[in-house]
Amino acid sequence: MKLAILATLLATAAAFAPAPSSKASTALKVNELEIGVTDPLGVFDPLGWLETQPEAFERRRAVERKHGRISMVAVIGMLVHNAGIELPGSMTLDGSVKFSDISDGFTGLFEVPAFGLAQILLATGLMELVTWPASDYSGDYGTGYLGRTLEGEEVRAQSSPL
Repeated sequence: MKLAILATLLATAAAFAPAPSSKASTALKVNELEIGVTDPLGVFDPLGWLETQPEAFERRRAVERKHGRISMVAVIGMLVHNAGIELPGSMTLDGSVKFSDISDGFTGLFEVPAFGLAQILLATGLMELVTWPASDYSGDYGTGYLGRTLEGEEVRAQSSPL
């Protein structure tokens, strides 16, 4: 009986003892020689394009980077519009549809006149083909920060990983 009580007391005491902690490492365990490695999954290429089309990988990476930047700008535009900040003026030549008349969110897309949508698509296409061409794999489209280049930016951009 004394042995059972002693075992129970020791088990109870062990439950409140601090757990041994190991020092956590913040270093990434990624093999830099493998492209697209995500630990512990390894190379994530479900369609096998790295083996069948390795020459197209750099272009896909550049296009993904460019579309990510465009998406960030689109989110900022949506947040600004949802905050109630609109351009003064109207979307039509006769002044029947003002910028402030367009509702927030996805439903506002259906309130834009057809000529306005055509202008948006034309501007997007020109930006896609001329301003930020997909043939530029470097990711540096020369736009800087609101048209300015910050001090030391060239060195940082060249030495920073993707």
